[in-house]
Amino acid sequence: MFSGFLQPDRHVTEPKSQLKVDYKPSGEAYVHNVPAAPRVRYRFWLLLALSTAGAAAFQFFGTFAAGSGYGIREAVLTPASGASLAVRSAVAPGMVATPAPASHADTSAAAPLAPGATAPHPEIVRLTVRRGDSLAKLFARNALSAADLHAILALGSDAAHLQHIRPGESITVAHADNGRILSLQMQLDDVHRLDVERGSSGFRVGVTGIPVEASIAYAHAVIKHTLFDAATGAGLPDSVTMQLIHLFGWDIDFARDIRNGDSFAVLYQKIHRQGQPATDGPILAAEFTARGRTYRIVRFTDPSGHTDYYTPDGRSLRKTLLRAPLNYTRISSGFSLHRMNPVLHIIRPHYGVDYAAPTGTPIKAAGDGRIVFLGREEGYGRCVIIKHGGGYSTLYAHMSHFRRDLHAGSRVTQDEVIGYVGMSGEATGPHLHFEIRVDGIPRNPRTVQLPSAHPVLARYRPEFDHTLGTLLAELNNGGEVRVAGNGGSGTGTGIVTTAH
Repeated sequence: MFSGFLQPDRHVTEPKSQLKVDYKPSGEAYVHNVPAAPRVRYRFWLLLALSTAGAAAFQFFGTFAAGSGYGIREAVLTPASGASLAVRSAVAPGMVATPAPASHADTSAAAPLAPGATAPHPEIVRLTVRRGDSLAKLFARNALSAADLHAILALGSDAAHLQHIRPGESITVAHADNGRILSLQMQLDDVHRLDVERGSSGFRVGVTGIPVEASIAYAHAVIKHTLFDAATGAGLPDSVTMQLIHLFGWDIDFARDIRNGDSFAVLYQKIHRQGQPATDGPILAAEFTARGRTYRIVRFTDPSGHTDYYTPDGRSLRKTLLRAPLNYTRISSGFSLHRMNPVLHIIRPHYGVDYAAPTGTPIKAAGDGRIVFLGREEGYGRCVIIKHGGGYSTLYAHMSHFRRDLHAGSRVTQDEVIGYVGMSGEATGPHLHFEIRVDGIPRNPRTVQLPSAHPVLARYRPEFDHTLGTLLAELNNGGEVRVAGNGGSGTGTGIVTTAH
């Protein structure tokens, strides 16, 4: 490896071939000069070697002294900083001064701007959060100051939002050429934004309300082919259609119960920011007629701040358990006590419902509870069992894999992802085998009576009845409704264009 450094420099220690050919004058001059030639060459090379060694030693000790702080330098304390040193280095004639590299331990990037100083010209960069990203990774990837990041995260509860970033979110940063942060912005929700600014005394952080207009829109349709065709024809956004399915999914089986001639009507919120559509939802009130039966729901926020959906008699729409804890494509096998097993080809009870879905589809906990089993279980393959209150338990089988951080004893909440669809164990295709047991006895997940969440509290019934009357009247009148105000307050009145 170091052989190149150990070889002598042939240009210095070995004379070129033409130097060995002496000039030969005629006569005695040649005879008398013969002894002198070797002495001249010996002295020349000796002097050259000593000169080279001396120059190398001088350069070595000069570099060592400069690196140790003993070079020829003049340190001047600048009154503006009071703590930093401006160093002027003596440079030999003909040499070019090279700026010293910044120290990795330098914390000047986190220092505030001096009073009266002019901020450097900012460069704007938008950081998009990817899967597995943290704020530290985003800063490192974009050469932004780690010291400034530390200073920002230490600002308090508002800055704590930055420690819980999610994939798809974006953060806008203005920074100087050296990576110093000048400002940072992150949208927290539809009506709030986190703002960080560098000032003369350091960073300042705050949550700012985003001026918005929230209007109430109306949509109504009769189903002729599919629910999605009807919703699209009524101008209902896909996100609101999915919310409609989720809310009424407690009582309506959208895979089996929907028929031509069924209908729905929806009141929902539309958010506009600076004149541009920002988001749709939530649903404020809705009704759905399926197989001749009409279901109605309203959204209500009680004086304590709790928001939920209720039926007109004040019962919570939300049940303690989901009947289908995933987005499935079809039911491939139902609950049966006498089913032919497709793998074993024998009659054997099927104590659950098989929801066919692509491999990797997220599986959610059907309700709040504690995991009592997580692992492989014979024909079930990868399986999870959750124990809920009131004697209820649920089983999820044939998973491809579990969520990494879960184990037996983990607490989970309703709609929390616990694993992913697969075909482990005795399965002929990717699906979720889902069971509900009541006091240990298997029940049909599609028909079992599920307990509801808490109804509207008696002390809040006057407020609920007022909200119910207003929203149902607007729903019955076909969307002749008010417009919610701006500034993120969600108040105010006006007229809105309806969708039909």
